[in-house]
Amino acid sequence: MSQPLIRRAGSADAAALAAIGVRTFSDTFGHLYPAADLERFLADSYSLERTVADLADPAKAAWLVEAGDEVVGFALAGPCALPHAEVTPDCGELKRLYLLKPLQNGGLGARLFAETIAWLQAHGPRTVWIGVWSENHGAQRFYARHGFKKVGEYGFQVGDTIDHEYILRRDAVSFSISTAPL
Repeated sequence: MSQPLIRRAGSADAAALAAIGVRTFSDTFGHLYPAADLERFLADSYSLERTVADLADPAKAAWLVEAGDEVVGFALAGPCALPHAEVTPDCGELKRLYLLKPLQNGGLGARLFAETIAWLQAHGPRTVWIGVWSENHGAQRFYARHGFKKVGEYGFQVGDTIDHEYILRRDAVSFSISTAPL
């Protein structure tokens, strides 16, 4: 596999983006759900129609991670839609960030995360939110290392199954503070 490339996804990438979404969600969480619940969730959340709409929305952005001719990961960001009283229209959300398992824990996720956060902060510091499964301890540690703190909980619906999710936030002011060594 060649050195992975991260690039902004465009409308021509809709099918590839939908396919990697289905694959990574299924690989990561598929074992948690009855088949009918998983199928219904994937058909809604990662359908070609939904992906085309996300890519056409100027308030959202998506990235693909490619290794050679294979798509191996992706991210999606946009306005925050998490159910928390402090969410405002100015808030951003890292909605999805997934890599195939063999590429996890090697720094590629951090690169993809940095690209996504840079886009979310392109017009100045703003508060960024993330929803993460309560049992995904690796993701929670990753986001904590990047300044995110747990500020709430909610139920994430996958078919008829409701997952216990945490709401994480990093305040806008923390993005304006330089963390570079002096």
